[in-house]
Amino acid sequence: MYMKNLGVIAIFLLVVAGCSEKIIRIACIGDSITEGAGIKYQSRYSYPAQLDSLLGNRYQVLNSGKGGTTLQKEGDSPYWNTKEFTNTFMFEPDILIIKLGTNDTKSQNWNRERFEMDYQSLLDTLLTIETAPKIYMCVPVPVFGNQWGINDSTLVQGVIPSIIKIATSNQIPLIDLNTPLLYDEEFFPDEIHPNEAGAKKVATIIANFLTIH
Repeated sequence: MYMKNLGVIAIFLLVVAGCSEKIIRIACIGDSITEGAGIKYQSRYSYPAQLDSLLGNRYQVLNSGKGGTTLQKEGDSPYWNTKEFTNTFMFEPDILIIKLGTNDTKSQNWNRERFEMDYQSLLDTLLTIETAPKIYMCVPVPVFGNQWGINDSTLVQGVIPSIIKIATSNQIPLIDLNTPLLYDEEFFPDEIHPNEAGAKKVATIIANFLTIH
């Protein structure tokens, strides 16, 4: 009887160990800021790569960022049409982190009604993934200059309020990447994209948020 009990306990411990080793998959959806534009070794120092390192072995983080992309379907480079978007579905994530909106500030792209409609459509589409991933939305990082038509005025007065509105109506956790970086212009050498240090701060903010929520 004693040996039999030992066998049952051993099997139980193996099952528990197997469950504890489940890898949590995170996909980071975004534009060039997520992709790691301006960072020499994107595979090591983009924010998704650094997030992967910060979270440890129980997590696997996919960089689904694509430079120049807009959230809006009628923008000049819609994220919807990218292979990165397709790859996100194939990855079967447990968690999704969305950081789009910076390229939507360009004058040829910005339309508040369309932005909000397409963001809702994006959320609805992502929720069709079989793993039923937990979604987090991000308030984009600050814009420190008018480069490539990107501008901070539209970001602050248009994009951010719309993102807050959508997150609130869908009861989606919102990660603020704007306020904590407002005085970190030195991390943005081209005024738009964070360098390695800036990407590390973004990754740290997200990692800390995930551990709490």
